Amino acid sequence: MNVSMADAFNLGWKLAAVLRGQSPTELLDTYSSERQTKAQELIDFDRDMARLFSEKPKSKEEAQFQTYFKKHGRYTAGVETCYDPSLITANDSTQALATGYPTGKRFHSAPVIRLADAKLMELGHTLMADGRWRIIAFAPALDTGIHGGPISKLCAGLASLIERVTPRSRDADAVIDVRAVFQVPYRNMDFSELPTVLRPFKGTMGLTDYEKVFCAIQQGSNIFDLRGINRTKGVVVVVRPDQHVSLVAPFDGLTKVGDYFEKVLLTVGDA
Repeated sequence: MNVSMADAFNLGWKLAAVLRGQSPTELLDTYSSERQTKAQELIDFDRDMARLFSEKPKSKEEAQFQTYFKKHGRYTAGVETCYDPSLITANDSTQALATGYPTGKRFHSAPVIRLADAKLMELGHTLMADGRWRIIAFAPALDTGIHGGPISKLCAGLASLIERVTPRSRDADAVIDVRAVFQVPYRNMDFSELPTVLRPFKGTMGLTDYEKVFCAIQQGSNIFDLRGINRTKGVVVVVRPDQHVSLVAPFDGLTKVGDYFEKVLLTVGDA
């Protein structure tokens, strides 16, 4: 069931993107290349499980069954999938910047504090299954998002990319949703100093979106430590609409991010 739902989700967001004129038709080719491999893995897994179920319940076989089941626990839960490099999954050479976010695997959550209201929450739970691409910037140490800093420069570069792929009639984050996680304690941050990409005005009333900026927990479950993120350099993580990591890039790798989206998203004029 977990594999079948992932099949439907994988095809669903790709169909929606092409039908909206958001992505090229080549995106649909990745459905077969990604999911056919997973179907074969499922067949092989079921064959092994059936064999273990049918063997006589001796102590040796029981131990073998338990070991096998524990080893493949994440697979049976449907969260072990790792996609090979393709049009939408980069062949990444900068994985060392975020060892806990392997390219091709599902984006792993961790607790963070939302800056706007100091609410403790899971970062992964803020990413809805709404067909949007995500760019999550994990800020270098000491960056508070003020003008001239790494986050500010990144957002300035991303603004032109976002404008090229987003219809004027829609919210600025309707196609690409940019979020940021800072290492600085939330009490030392000023929301009003952040780039407008991280606090866009949305909807017919032009209300500010306060839910894109987070701070790491200072003690205990710090997301930078949990996910192996380079604290000095920071990292930019691109997440597909199905919440699989598609690209890991350095802060000075804006061209790399732009080249990636040029292949998977059409400009407004091409749509």
